[in-house]
Amino acid sequence: MARLRSTTATSAGGIVFATVDGKTSLVVGMRGRDGDHRRSTWTLPKGTPDPGETIEQTALREVEEETGLRVRIVEPLSAISYAFVQGGARIDKTVHYWLMEPIGGDLAMHDHEFERVRWIAFDEAAHVLTFDTERALVAKAADAIGRRSMARARLATSGSNGPEQTAP
Repeated sequence: MARLRSTTATSAGGIVFATVDGKTSLVVGMRGRDGDHRRSTWTLPKGTPDPGETIEQTALREVEEETGLRVRIVEPLSAISYAFVQGGARIDKTVHYWLMEPIGGDLAMHDHEFERVRWIAFDEAAHVLTFDTERALVAKAADAIGRRSMARARLATSGSNGPEQTAP
């Protein structure tokens, strides 16, 4: 049996979240497969670097292109790795993700790479996202958002401590 040639690839993306009325949601997109919705996948936005781009710039650009939202990076999350075969080669891919917040834009302005883009509640992600690695990443994002919320609450309640308090 012939061995597949092997190569590596790097991508970057983000988990875009927003909290409204105490409920936190994230953005997901549906990638179609040959027009067959039964074979579609629900995934997080991500993509490959353009020449000269940093990985963070790639994440910001790809998320904006694929979701229609302008975003800012809140903090790095994690990277996921997986392998697949394409064009007779095994590709070992690493995707770097950041936690992001929207600062403008409109989901209706997403590009053609996603057939649909929508907000879902964090607790829906386990049922909506297609890939286990992305479901695990969303759990990490939920933990990070929870830590940030607790830190904000502590800061707000310690406001009576005078001038020692500093902005985050």
